[in-house]
Amino acid sequence: MTENRKEGLEERRKRLGAELAVRGVATRGEEEAEERVTQNRKGYAEAMKLSSEFISAVVVGAILGYLFDRFVGTAPWGMIVLLLLGFCAGVLNVLRTAGKVSSPHPADRSTDAEDKREAGR
Repeated sequence: MTENRKEGLEERRKRLGAELAVRGVATRGEEEAEERVTQNRKGYAEAMKLSSEFISAVVVGAILGYLFDRFVGTAPWGMIVLLLLGFCAGVLNVLRTAGKVSSPHPADRSTDAEDKREAGR
């Protein structure tokens, strides 16, 4: 009798699932799975954004260093210095994007601008 009851419940569950699918209503398990997939995509997108910001800053620093060395003739020092500056800029960009380091508060910016104006008088 217990097996009959379990089979009956399984049939009812399958029928209900089919009816919900026809009506376009997602079941709880489907909603949770969809939410997990969305969160995973957001995490992947954030990781790609952070890594591309870091890599681009380092590459730009290296290219500028190479060009500086090429035209000024200070090989390898321009490349070394600008590569390190690019690395630092990349780290700072990643920290800002991740929210670990914030940009200056607008009130602080206006205070700095006022200080510069007063110093110029």
